[in-house]
Amino acid sequence: MSKLLLGAVAGTALLLSAPVFAADLNEPIPAAPYAAPVSTAFDWTGAYVGADAGYSWANKPSSFSKNHDAVVGGVFAGYNYQIQNNIVVGGEGEVAYGGADPLATWTGAIRGRAGYAFDNILVYGTAGGLVGQGEMKNNGSDNTRTHYGYQVGAGVEAALTTNITARAEYLYTGTNTRNYGSAGGDGDLSGNAVKLGVAYKF
Repeated sequence: MSKLLLGAVAGTALLLSAPVFAADLNEPIPAAPYAAPVSTAFDWTGAYVGADAGYSWANKPSSFSKNHDAVVGGVFAGYNYQIQNNIVVGGEGEVAYGGADPLATWTGAIRGRAGYAFDNILVYGTAGGLVGQGEMKNNGSDNTRTHYGYQVGAGVEAALTTNITARAEYLYTGTNTRNYGSAGGDGDLSGNAVKLGVAYKF
């Protein structure tokens, strides 16, 4: 009899505790907090300033007695905007000093840029307009002329850090021809240049 009574008490306890266990099982499990993925790709969007230097050579010298190559250097500033599919577009202005014969005392150019970014490596093309001053000295004469034209080229730029980039660039310059009179006859600023540059990206 006592065994039957004990069994009845145990069964009653199990029946009374079942709703409690069921309530525990029905409680929702808290979801883990969402963490947005962090992109590690370099973002080319932003303004920048920099300086470059290189070597230039003319399509042809203005005379046999004159050199047709020279050192060239300058400063530049621009803005890049990175859009979908890693396409980068922007604009750049540059003031350069020195150049192929007749010696370009200075040139100023405004160019557009467009390229494709492989993370921190940007491959780009560039094209735009140019104005510059050429100078010829010969037989005691020293004449200057203003030239107008265009520049086209291509380059590769690498982001070394978040703010520092380095580039290698080729540019072709084409301008109108001017007569320098007794200082050397006809001349232009048309020619080629290869340059290395460093920039700070804001």
